[in-house]
Amino acid sequence: MESSMSAFAYYQSVKQKAALMQVCPSVKRTRKRKETVLALLEKNGKKIKSKHTARRRANKEENQEGPVTEEPCLSNGTERVGGETLHVLLTDLVKVSNSRDRASKLFQWLLCPVLSKTFFRAHWEKKPLLIRRQNPDYYKGLFSTAEFDRILRNDDVQYGVNLDVTSYANGRRETHTPPGRALPYTVWDFYESGCSLRMLNPQAFSSTVWNVLSILQEIFSSMAGANVYLTPAGTQGFAPHYDDIEAFIVQLEGKKHWRVYNPLSEDEKLPLVPSPNFSQADIGKPIMDVVLEAGDLLYLPRGIIHQGNCLPDAHSLHITISSFQRNSWGDLLLKVMPAALETAMEEDVEFRKGLPIDYLTFMGVQNSDKEDPRRDKFLSHIQGLMKKLVSYAPVDAAVDQKAKEFLHDCLPPLLTPEEKASSVWGAPVRWDDGETVDMAVHIKTQTKIRLLRGGAARLCSDGEAVCLFYTTENSRVYHKDEPKSIEIKVEHTDAVEFLIHTYPEFVPVCSLPCETAEDKVSLAELLFEKGVIHTSEPLMSK
Repeated sequence: MESSMSAFAYYQSVKQKAALMQVCPSVKRTRKRKETVLALLEKNGKKIKSKHTARRRANKEENQEGPVTEEPCLSNGTERVGGETLHVLLTDLVKVSNSRDRASKLFQWLLCPVLSKTFFRAHWEKKPLLIRRQNPDYYKGLFSTAEFDRILRNDDVQYGVNLDVTSYANGRRETHTPPGRALPYTVWDFYESGCSLRMLNPQAFSSTVWNVLSILQEIFSSMAGANVYLTPAGTQGFAPHYDDIEAFIVQLEGKKHWRVYNPLSEDEKLPLVPSPNFSQADIGKPIMDVVLEAGDLLYLPRGIIHQGNCLPDAHSLHITISSFQRNSWGDLLLKVMPAALETAMEEDVEFRKGLPIDYLTFMGVQNSDKEDPRRDKFLSHIQGLMKKLVSYAPVDAAVDQKAKEFLHDCLPPLLTPEEKASSVWGAPVRWDDGETVDMAVHIKTQTKIRLLRGGAARLCSDGEAVCLFYTTENSRVYHKDEPKSIEIKVEHTDAVEFLIHTYPEFVPVCSLPCETAEDKVSLAELLFEKGVIHTSEPLMSK
């Protein structure tokens, strides 16, 4: 890099040459910033005065009427109504034994004061929800600019994999992401130049984000992911667009102005893929025009068009928690129908009978406008076969396929101290002074066991073998490893089902429905070694 150029300027010069000297309309420095990145990190969430040249007039902060609900969390004297802070909540959740109850409590805290059952009935996949907290510390500890900086300094953050650099100006979005490792010097130079920073998988670096997502995934029965967005004051990082996920926008620091729009057509409701970038002329008037401040939350169903920009007087840090990507009835039927048709063709002669020898003369697009009774008869026969096809649908097997995909997507659980001490990760066996120590740790028939987490394992069969798929050895990096599974002997399947169905109760190994005590202990040891189960008390050596 030339010594006279900043990282941003150097990257822009390379990009311009590669584009045959076309002028890039990205954000440029116009004057010296009033406040450094270091000062931003020191403030860490407090109100920050203007430090950037305004690129456009600030939009009005008044709300527009529309199909959206706003729920305030009011202050009651000195005590805030709306739940405890994240640190207090996570401390309390450690004491909750049932992982499903833990997930429910965390999700309820996320939405407080809206009840989760009210949310799913009135808002889920239907309309946005705005929650104003008047408590900037509500989400404190989830993520911060200070942690962003620490991750850049201590971890291997790669541009394009873990971090994107973007800007949006004059109706055009630009991506400035270079190759290689994202080091603090270049990243913060991009930020000082007015670029927005998007961390794509903070759960790979932040234990708190990992913990929150690994708990929430049991609520949705679908992968819970997250992106973190850090945007300089007076700028915008992304064009108007919609997403293919259910989004919970959690404002962590500063504030951000959001405009929200209805889908442009019925075809774009609950979409299967994200949209391209829209122009302002495409999207019409917003149904919602709000400013999120630290502690606020905005829920957006997939397909809802949105754009966010920073006001001139504050930066913005928010995390978007997402779920329910490709988790629709149609996605399940994509697995059901091919298998149903294969079974029907094997078992029902009606599906194997030949097509009419002259069907090409009256069917197909070129014949679609013809009035021909043969067409009506042909289509009626197809409808009859489709009705029969339902009886061959292997719905449970298709659900198991979806479940296997979900378990592969899942984050591994972040263990509580009690879970670690009573699982394979806390077993006392170790190497000490040239020899193994405490090898006499064994599971016995009186040992009480249960699944490590309610959603940590799934018993599935492909018709030839029965396998137990599990999440406890997954990576925090999405799909870094192949799905984790172990083959279960046919005579042990009832015992595994017993453990799944009796969760969250601890049951003695002797109660497993296996033929012999040896089989019971052997199965328990296998599951313990894979981290699928833990014991009611830590195993101790003799």
